[in-house]
Amino acid sequence: MRAFFEAIQWLFENVLFVPHDFLRKLELTSWFGANSINWIFMLICSAAMYYWIKQLQLHKANNEEYQDTTAHSFLTK
Repeated sequence: MRAFFEAIQWLFENVLFVPHDFLRKLELTSWFGANSINWIFMLICSAAMYYWIKQLQLHKANNEEYQDTTAHSFLTK
């Protein structure tokens, strides 16, 4: 059983964390380079939020949005 957990340790340390080790070493020379993945994710999230808000505005302008003020049917009694 010990060999199984050591194999998992080897997999994570020597294979899966290699990109993280590269970014850790890159941070010593270039902060922007090491955080480029974060900047890319922020740009993707900003674009998705912009698209979502534009779609909401489009549906509201066409009166396609269904706004029911009661959350549950038992609240109307």
